[in-house]
Amino acid sequence: MIAAFVVALSVIVAVHEYGHYIVGRWCGIKADVFSLGFGPVLLSRVDRHGTRWQLAALPFGGYVKFRGDADPASAGKDGAAISELSPSELRQTMHGAPLWARAATVLAGPVFNFILSILIFGAVLMVQGRVAEPLTISALPPLPYEELTLEPGDQVLAIDGQELPAFSEREAFRDMLDALPHERVLPYAVLRAGEETIVRGPYPIPPRVAQLSPKSAAYEIDMEVGDMILAVNGREIAAFDEIKEIVEASEGAPLQLEVWREGEILEFVLAPRRVDEPQPDGGFKTEWRIGIAGGYAFEPATATLGPVQAAGAGVTAMTGVITNSLSGLYHMVTGAISSCNMSGPIGIAQVSGAMASQGVDSFIWFIAVLSTAVGLLNLFPIPVLDGGHLMFYGYEAVRGKPPSDGALRVFMSIGLTLILALMGFALLNDVLC
Repeated sequence: MIAAFVVALSVIVAVHEYGHYIVGRWCGIKADVFSLGFGPVLLSRVDRHGTRWQLAALPFGGYVKFRGDADPASAGKDGAAISELSPSELRQTMHGAPLWARAATVLAGPVFNFILSILIFGAVLMVQGRVAEPLTISALPPLPYEELTLEPGDQVLAIDGQELPAFSEREAFRDMLDALPHERVLPYAVLRAGEETIVRGPYPIPPRVAQLSPKSAAYEIDMEVGDMILAVNGREIAAFDEIKEIVEASEGAPLQLEVWREGEILEFVLAPRRVDEPQPDGGFKTEWRIGIAGGYAFEPATATLGPVQAAGAGVTAMTGVITNSLSGLYHMVTGAISSCNMSGPIGIAQVSGAMASQGVDSFIWFIAVLSTAVGLLNLFPIPVLDGGHLMFYGYEAVRGKPPSDGALRVFMSIGLTLILALMGFALLNDVLC
């Protein structure tokens, strides 16, 4: 858990700070120190631009200290050092550079976080691809049904007499699934070796665990991806939707699960938990959940996304994270959903470890989500954060002069107090929630 958290945080911080550094350099602002981590320096070297690159002992953040800064947060100027600089040297500091250069340098950190997210989301989606048409079976995971005759390479034409619409027609495909009887094995009409034949295949979305939500009821009792739920409270289950119905109707009462795992039958007892879920309209809905997601009983053949399509999908995924984050924050402030939806460092570390345990692709996806969240948080107009600096630059652009050094010190103190209070609140959530 700790290793995953440190890796995720280090990648995100390195990209964020490198954004500040490289754009600052492009704008003529020199950096004295680029540090990954805080505290005692473990390794360091000075490059040809005069910047000291260092790795410090505490890997929970990082910073770029620009020339003329009094501290790594660029919260104040080193008056004694600046007073000795010539006009050309003063131009190379954050405090002597033009407004546009300072604003671009500060904005670059969050922007680089967003770019990292788009690249990761797009790359993962490019590798995963999109379902090829017509729907063709690529692989079948192990299932506890001996009578199955569906095979990889089969092109699916119909299931239980229901003609298969194009997979891309999501609504029509969902209507077809809803029309199917909840039976573990169904007749499939397939095209095999150029000939149409009837075979026996599983219900398309069986009660199989495709994903586990970190810190959920199912995760905490050590259920695993690939587990097949055969029965709930003694009732045999054929479709994933049946589990959803039972869980939502349970109102939190404990459920007894009979689970098949690699030929072994296991028994689990767990209690559903209330979860605030984002809705398409931007709101939230509270439901009972155990923390599992279903998927198809087979792996469909896929077609590779092109770079432009992948980039567009990456932008869509990133904006979705931003929209849900802002909506969640608003609904927490208004009391519409629980404040337990906000996690602190302990919660984030737990999620990091949980996602890493589910595979490299899940962990990399989580890094992209966290990178978006870090970029968004830094844009909040709170002194100390990048958004606070941009707020002061906006004031300077309107008034023609920056706030006084005394006012900046007061605002920075207020901002630091707000950030510490927010961190304390989130940490309290980690303990109490």
